[in-house]
Formats: sequence, C-alpha cells, structure tokens
Amino acid sequence: MAAFSGMQRASLGAVTLLCAALVSPLALAQGHPVTDGQRATAQQVAAQGVPLAELAPDAPDTYVVKSGDTLWGISGMYLKRPWRWPELWGMNLQAIRNPHLIFPGQTLHLDKNGGYARLRAGAPGALETVRVSPRTRSDSLSESALPTLKSHLIEPFLVEPLVVDADALRQAPRIVGTTEDRVLMTANDRIYARADAASPLRAEPGEPRQYRIFRDAVALKDPMTGEILGYEAHYLGKAVMVRGEGYEDSTNGKGGITSDYVPASLDITAIKEEIRAGDRLLPAPARAFTSYVPHAPQADVDARVVSIYGSSALANAAQNNVIAINRGTQDGVEVGHVLNLMTKGSRIRDTTAEQRSEIKLPSESNGVVMVFRTFDRVSYALILDVRTPVRVGDRLVNPE
Repeated sequence: MAAFSGMQRASLGAVTLLCAALVSPLALAQGHPVTDGQRATAQQVAAQGVPLAELAPDAPDTYVVKSGDTLWGISGMYLKRPWRWPELWGMNLQAIRNPHLIFPGQTLHLDKNGGYARLRAGAPGALETVRVSPRTRSDSLSESALPTLKSHLIEPFLVEPLVVDADALRQAPRIVGTTEDRVLMTANDRIYARADAASPLRAEPGEPRQYRIFRDAVALKDPMTGEILGYEAHYLGKAVMVRGEGYEDSTNGKGGITSDYVPASLDITAIKEEIRAGDRLLPAPARAFTSYVPHAPQADVDARVVSIYGSSALANAAQNNVIAINRGTQDGVEVGHVLNLMTKGSRIRDTTAEQRSEIKLPSESNGVVMVFRTFDRVSYALILDVRTPVRVGDRLVNPE
C-alpha cells in the first residue's frame, strides 16, 4: 500500500478489515448495527480488488488451471501476500465461507483498472461456458475443484486430530476383543465392541456405520497459563459396523433356550497403529469439502503453539508439519486463516558494553501457517513456510 497516503492507508485498512464483519449476521448479533452507508462502503471495497503494488512481480495476465494446482499455489503466483486472495477475487465474508470454486481447465484473467487488480474465471468480457458430456457416473462438482493445499499433506489430518472433553472418550464404546482372541489387531480383523447400556451400538437405518478408533486422550495445555484446553485423542484407524450389539438365543443344554448378550461386530478397514482391547470408537464425521479460501483473520490473533502433532518425541516442527495452537472457534479462529509464525528472539551477551549485559533480540517473522481444523479452544494448522524450527510456545499473529 506504499502508493497511498497515510490517511488513505488507514481508511482502506479499516474498511478492509471491517468489510466482512459489517455485512455479516454475526456483527448484528454482537450488537454492532450496520448503517446503509457502511454496508455500501463495505460492498464497494470487497469488489475493488487489491492495489497493483500487491501483485507478485510475475503475476500472469491469464493462466489456465491445471490438474495438480492448489489454491495456495495460485494465490502465491498472483500475490506477494497470498492471504489477500479474497480481496483479489472481490470476496466478502459470505463468499469466503462459500468459496469461489476453481476447476482444472478454467482460464483465470487478471483485470487491472484504476490502480487495482481483480481476478476472474472465464473468457474476457464473457461468461465462461462449461460443456458437460454424458457420463455413466455422477460426481459432486465440488470434489473436482482445486484443493487449497496438496491433498497428501492435509487429508490425513482432517480426520485424525480429535479434541474432546475429559469424559467423552472414556464414555465412548470400547473394543472388547477379536474372533481369535488376539492381543493386537490389524486391518481386516473382525473386532467386537460394546457401549453403555443407555446407548448401545446399533446397526439400524440412521445409526452410524463408520467409526474411527482412538486411544489415550492427552491433555493440551496452554503454554502461557498451563490451563487445559482440551484432550487430544490418539488416532489408530477406522472400522465399519457389521452387526449391532444385542441378545442372541441359544440352547442351554437342558432342552431350554437362553438369551445371551453379544457385543457389536465391526471390521477394521484402515489402520495407522496396532489396535487392542480397550481402545475406543467414535462415529466418523461426514466427509466435507475442504477447499477453503486462505485469508487473514478479521480481528487480531495472538496465539501460541501448544504441541507438534504426530509424535511426542518431536521437539521441533518444520515445513509441512502440523501444529496445535491455543486458539479456537470461541476466539474467532476459522478454517482458512493464515497466521504469521514469530521467533522468540534469542538472548545474547552484549560484548560491546562495559557491563556485558544480557539483551533479548526482537522477535522476527519466521514463516506462515494455515488453519485447517478448529475446535472450541484449539485449532490445527499446517506449516506452509518456515525459516527456523518451530517449538512449543512460539507465537502466531496476524500476517503482515
């Protein structure tokens, strides 16, 4: 924004930050009335794009989207600061929550006018025509859209991290054994499980059939206060329900019939680690389309790294690692938020001074992360770029 005066920068910055909030129902619910003038201003700013100075040096005027592209990669192709992607598209908060979908084969056009740039899909001056040929199989259109990040980096973590309260996992249905009474269970094994009498495992229509298997809910503590933010359950694998638990009639050897309780039957369909009796089952969530739009938070965020996901032995995190942070949905953090990692700032001895006193160097930008999964008080983020190793307690703030 170097091309703007101080007053213009302040005005544009304030309006940009407010544009989404002003037009959202959330703003009204929180007691912030929106005037007609404010609404009009917000919509105008949302539609004008980004200053030309914000474009990447080699931003192409046209680009044909290819299979294998990602939303984050294209964002970086066009912008110096990829998290300003919504502004380049002219999105407001409603559009961010229902993102503009980009598909392989589409042509992106960069329009420059009045010192601003906008991106759109389709032929210049016309709506893009998408030709559809007959096919024997029907797929969701959203599933063919570009993912935000490389799928192999993000997909495993969309189901693995699970933050629960202290009792949720302890009260979940538990595995009690296998057909061959094995101690350790693996893929394709048949397992048996039971739940509390008040909520037995059923295989009836409308009841869950797909389950995930977890163990050992580990406390996630705020590195600043020591407060427990939730419990992270350790993901082990997946199973599918074959038969629900109930009662089965059999002869008692005396010419009579007896009714015996039998646990639910499930087959293990995927495994990350060996499974054993006592591990817990939780219904698998419905598959969700996750091509969220990278964008900066509307409000100030000041977060800390709580843990490095995947191994308690990891002391440092690097690019493509996943971290948990001490902010969640109740703090306004949402999927797609891009945050700036900060170094802690080393302490050094000032050898140039007579007293040789110890001084702390300032914190510096260390890279960026994107939030991809949120819970009430904890979120998970993928490290997209980093310069030095990330540690528990490192700070995350709004991108510059």
